[in-house]
Amino acid sequence: MASTQTKSPTIFEANILGHKAGLFVLFFTEMWERFSFYGMRVLLVNFLTMALIGYNPGWEWSVENAGALFGTYAGMLYLTPILGGMIADKYIGYRWSVIIGALLMTLGHASMALETELSLYLGLGLLILGTGFFKPTMTAIISEMYKDVPEKKDGAFTIYYMGVNAGAFFGMLLCGYLAEKIGWSYGFGLAGVFMLLGTIQFWLSKPLFGKIGDPPKKGAPEDVNPAVSIENEPVSEDILDTPLSVDSNEPKRNPFTLVDKVLTAVTSIIGLAYLINDPMSAIAGIDLFPFTVGTVSGQNVIVSIGLLLFLYLTVSRILRYDIKVRDRMFAFIIFAFFTIFFWMSFEQGATSLVIFARDSVDRVLVGDSATIYNIINAALIIVPLAIITWVLYLLWKKTFKQIPYSNMVLVVCFAGLWGLAIWMLNRDFNTFSYNVEYSYYLGEPVMDEETGEQVKNDEGELQFVHVPISETMKVPADKEILMAKIDIGDPAKLKAGQDIFIIHMDNAKEKFGYIHGEKLEQCRNNPNVSENDNGVVPAKVVQINDKQVTVTTSWFSILNSFFIIAFASFFSKWWESKYNPSATTKYALGLIIMAIGFGLLAWGASGAVGDAKVSMVWLVLAYLFHTLGELCISPVGLSYVSKLVPARMIAFMFGMYYLAIAIGNKLAAKLGGQIENITAEYSLSTFFLIFTIVPASMGVIIYFLGPAIKKLMHGIK
Repeated sequence: MASTQTKSPTIFEANILGHKAGLFVLFFTEMWERFSFYGMRVLLVNFLTMALIGYNPGWEWSVENAGALFGTYAGMLYLTPILGGMIADKYIGYRWSVIIGALLMTLGHASMALETELSLYLGLGLLILGTGFFKPTMTAIISEMYKDVPEKKDGAFTIYYMGVNAGAFFGMLLCGYLAEKIGWSYGFGLAGVFMLLGTIQFWLSKPLFGKIGDPPKKGAPEDVNPAVSIENEPVSEDILDTPLSVDSNEPKRNPFTLVDKVLTAVTSIIGLAYLINDPMSAIAGIDLFPFTVGTVSGQNVIVSIGLLLFLYLTVSRILRYDIKVRDRMFAFIIFAFFTIFFWMSFEQGATSLVIFARDSVDRVLVGDSATIYNIINAALIIVPLAIITWVLYLLWKKTFKQIPYSNMVLVVCFAGLWGLAIWMLNRDFNTFSYNVEYSYYLGEPVMDEETGEQVKNDEGELQFVHVPISETMKVPADKEILMAKIDIGDPAKLKAGQDIFIIHMDNAKEKFGYIHGEKLEQCRNNPNVSENDNGVVPAKVVQINDKQVTVTTSWFSILNSFFIIAFASFFSKWWESKYNPSATTKYALGLIIMAIGFGLLAWGASGAVGDAKVSMVWLVLAYLFHTLGELCISPVGLSYVSKLVPARMIAFMFGMYYLAIAIGNKLAAKLGGQIENITAEYSLSTFFLIFTIVPASMGVIIYFLGPAIKKLMHGIK
């Protein structure tokens, strides 16, 4: 790493909003990476579980299998950066690490856009590897840029994380909209396009960074991670093994023993094998551990052994330190443990909440409700997009002479972003409701699973399955052809009396969508359709109604980013005030507030019985409370690694913390995949009550552990 004197003077001269211009290059680079990551994240489970035949056919996996795959993907995303950061530090430097990671992720998105099973797995693998190179390097570059002005570092990271949330916001919004309204490959492909453009603009901005992020020179002394510094002074290499013993003036070394190294290798292999085996055994029936111990599967036996070995490794190393250091590290382990329960619940946003929003929430708005939504949605999009475009203009003015082509690429990106946003808003503002009629016949009787008797409606009439008559269907001779009327929403300009084609929109098969042109041919040529029923139903427009909009499933996910931007400054001021709560109180607040969000969902879901849908308001409130909980937890986690852990254990304990997040993500997807099973056995409210009771209980426990943890921290604030 280079000293201050070797850096390009451009970094210091070209200031924007009081910060170095290079920060805003990183802002946009991270924005496009988060755009692509969250754009794909919000689609995956929805795509995998969508019906094989319909307006936007998916693969019709069970939610359980989709959750197993997503959980492994999400878990690995928090493990590969540990290795990627080491490679960047020692061999290739931060800039090349960003480029390699971004290119791998671009290829991953492109692969997923092909929508084949092989391309899906290959794409996810490339995304995992790419994230490993990309994720740990951006913050390292910022730290190096601001090494000479540490007092401005907090403000720099605040701006940087605005880029993170802006990318997540627009990625989920636009990739989700394209995927659900046009086709899955368009959503996956868009994520890759912006990832590629973001990579190019970062590469072309090299003159702005000088030698920052270059590969380390052989024989050059390594800089010490600022996180392990004491009062901004570097930690001497001769005490990196451990801080001074309280009873001695000599450093007490604690090197990794052969047993430590063996246990680290064994537990890593077990963890990796579990992450690979879990989806592979569920989806493909290939089990790496084909045995059972009593009623416990071989997979669960092996992973339990791995966790016990890892626990022994961690505790045995900690016990070798002096009592003060040992206590502080145990305090950190407690925080990491409760972190698992937070992410286990919070990350339902990628699995069960996607399924809930798609199948159980009334997302169709008509008339004034549609108009109000369109206005609010337009404001949510245009205002932040205008602000970020203004930042781009400032960057252009300050740096065009130094990095003209990088700025040009950014302009292309924003032109595309504005174009997509305007197209989306115009499409929603011009979507109308049409009343159409189609033919159907009565099929099998609708049976009550509990009583075994045929269901009756409120008038006492026996209920039968309504079978829409598709264009290829041969109606049984003993069936009477009946007519039904429904409302559909579409931006196409249809006329009363016009003959059209419609098809089921979602898995519940309650809503229909208008299809024509290329979409119609895709539905007719779907390899999964039967000869007697291709799902394409002839219909006729009866009348034109008011404006209508169907809110996409992915739209709800943007609320997290929006609420973070809206409330982050309030929490920041709270933490800086005299009312700043302790770390354990923050954890308790985070867990309990998030639990309230799930409690509201459990309450609202009590109305989702049979075909009934719940109001969007419940999901909006849930995301609000989940975000408030996240803002309580976020300032505590990683910051306490540097405060509580000795220098020698920094890397190991960072790995511990990321392991806790990985476990939380895996558990989140694993439990989220049970939403259909638990709903069928009990109720949807019961499912959400699990994520109400468990984190709330954990919040209460850590709150009452506060005095004990404070004692373990030995004065660390």
